[in-house]
Amino acid sequence: FYHGFCKQQLWKLFHYMQPLSPDHSERFHHLLWQSYKSVNKIFADKVMEVISPEDDYVWVHDYHLMVLPSFLRKRFSRIKLGFFLHSPFPSSEIYRTLPVRDEILRALLNADVIGFHTFDYARHFLSCCRRILGLEYESNRGYIGLEYYGRHIGIKIMPVGIHMGLLKAGLNLADTEGRIGELDEQYKGKTVLLGVDDMDIFKGIGLKLLAMEQLLVQQHSEWKGKVVMIQIANPARGRGKDVQDVQTEVYSVVKRINQQLGSEGYEPVVLIERHVPLYERLAFYTIAECCVVTPVRDGMNLTPYEYIVAREGCAMLDAIFSPIQDPPKKSMLVVSEFIGCSPSLSGAIRVNPWNIDAVAEAMNMAITMPEAEKQMRHEKHYRYVSTHDVAYWARSFMGDLERTCKDHLKRRYWGIGFGLSFKVVTLGPNFRKLSPEHIASAYRRTACRAILLDYDGTMMPQTSINKTPSSEVLAVLNTLCSDPKNVVFIVSGRGRQTLSDWFSPCEHLGIAAEHGFFFRWHDDAEWETCIPVAHFDWKQVVEPIMKLYTESTDGSYIEEKESALVWHHHDADPDFGSSQAKELLDHLESVLANEPVSVKSGQQIVEVKPQGVSKGLIVEKLLSLMVQRSTPVDFILCVGDDRSDEDMFEAIARAMAGPPQSPIAEVFACTVGQKPSKAKYYLADTVEVVKMLQGLAVASESGTWNTSHLVLDSSL
Repeated sequence: FYHGFCKQQLWKLFHYMQPLSPDHSERFHHLLWQSYKSVNKIFADKVMEVISPEDDYVWVHDYHLMVLPSFLRKRFSRIKLGFFLHSPFPSSEIYRTLPVRDEILRALLNADVIGFHTFDYARHFLSCCRRILGLEYESNRGYIGLEYYGRHIGIKIMPVGIHMGLLKAGLNLADTEGRIGELDEQYKGKTVLLGVDDMDIFKGIGLKLLAMEQLLVQQHSEWKGKVVMIQIANPARGRGKDVQDVQTEVYSVVKRINQQLGSEGYEPVVLIERHVPLYERLAFYTIAECCVVTPVRDGMNLTPYEYIVAREGCAMLDAIFSPIQDPPKKSMLVVSEFIGCSPSLSGAIRVNPWNIDAVAEAMNMAITMPEAEKQMRHEKHYRYVSTHDVAYWARSFMGDLERTCKDHLKRRYWGIGFGLSFKVVTLGPNFRKLSPEHIASAYRRTACRAILLDYDGTMMPQTSINKTPSSEVLAVLNTLCSDPKNVVFIVSGRGRQTLSDWFSPCEHLGIAAEHGFFFRWHDDAEWETCIPVAHFDWKQVVEPIMKLYTESTDGSYIEEKESALVWHHHDADPDFGSSQAKELLDHLESVLANEPVSVKSGQQIVEVKPQGVSKGLIVEKLLSLMVQRSTPVDFILCVGDDRSDEDMFEAIARAMAGPPQSPIAEVFACTVGQKPSKAKYYLADTVEVVKMLQGLAVASESGTWNTSHLVLDSSL
């Protein structure tokens, strides 16, 4: 478990190391993956033994337990669960090489809040969710979140802090005082640079030592005999050839530097390869003029924070080692750009650890910087570190977790899926699945029905390449249209010619094309417009702009409708396509500010259409016409799958609240898929929609009715 899947697979991959060859790193092995899952399951068993699921919060930490949220959520759907990743999260290009990438992502999404040290790590995670699972994140009033099967998952960005009380207590120990005295005497007259790292492949110890060699040999040889690098190398947590290679390199570089540049009483590099207790580590921090922390990749690394607190010292040490009262405090940091603490240390000298010349120059800069500047940088860092300690971090995370989980008991939950594909579908108290028996019963009892159906994503899967309606769909529509109690409409964003051709076998079917801009009541009726026909001169402005974005965005294209222009980016790179869509939206809004059009973004589209046009408008017109004929509807079925269909649901709610409509009308506003919606009901997919309609068609065929039809004409 630990030395297998954790250290050989996840730890290396999350630090951007891939098993390109068997010698480079261990490749994915299913037995190691099974072991990882088994240990996570054991943790789940133990957690469930000790918690009260209704009351307690569970906080899971780090990559060792990334699938634990799935096991816990499966045991108790309302569990209040947070997860924090203490390592980096790699870019999607790296993460997507993991054979079990989907399973781990879906397991993490069973947590209520997922925490990361930096925005970069969170951004990479969200990019993976988008590219692998098709999930989009949203930002609302400073909070970032994902919607996953009706559950809101918070994304927390907060670097962990240090335990101030523990470090302060350590500084006041007699052992610390004694060790500081010894080190002061040992390195008297020398400027000490300090490194504290684990002996592993990502800490960059070898590169740091090469930079020290560069400093003393080529760039600033005047420091020879005056500057000492003390490198504390904690025992490696992993094992194997990688660790041995690092040790061999470090020993070789240290030996070469000390042989070439050392002299009697002067050792340029002091390597301490053992566990160093806290009191001794604080003593080394205290005497060091600069702390050099240059891993090539690290999740957080609290060494700089500890160094800052140690350099601030305490009253006892000031009284013993300082010749003046209240001595000015100073500290200097050279830190890698690739560690989690780097963004929070704005006064540190940030370096690319692979650039040995730059690291050497940074060391010189840290030594030679004016004292006043060192003091100001230290004050700024200490103010941040002392106020953003580990307690602050924990309170902040738990605050977000409590806020995210506050409605758990009010919602309804259904578990679906097997193994690590398990997920919980969360629905509001009034949002439920549409029962075929319930709607069929209401259908039989009613005498004046309105049936409004979206097409793409509702009766035809979005993933289908051939969008032509099947014979099954045409048959069920014909049966429903043949019932004189029914008015059936297809309400779609597609053009009127396409819809006319597709549904020509359905003579009595009403069609609303281009989101209701064009509509007709049946096959023999004339096409009408929902608003007075306006000019379309604005297309001459919009089309060149959209072409510009199409040329620069591979996979995008323009759809030209009679009343609208739509820019699609379904097949573009998800991140670039989304970014370009936002730019296009801003661009069009600015140039069309004085035109009678609206610019809207949708599911991977940007659309420009006349103002006021929406699917809700056709609902209002239909219901208004039926009221004029003194036959208010007593049954409404409206089914749709995307944002544009929400306008229909909203229009129905408004219409039924008004006095002309029957207060006892049966209303079935239904969305496709479990997601936040203004609809009261949902069906899982297009298959369920068609089956439900077939059930209504059977009810129509079994009823007794004459063959006359409702004559609907807007001129009435």
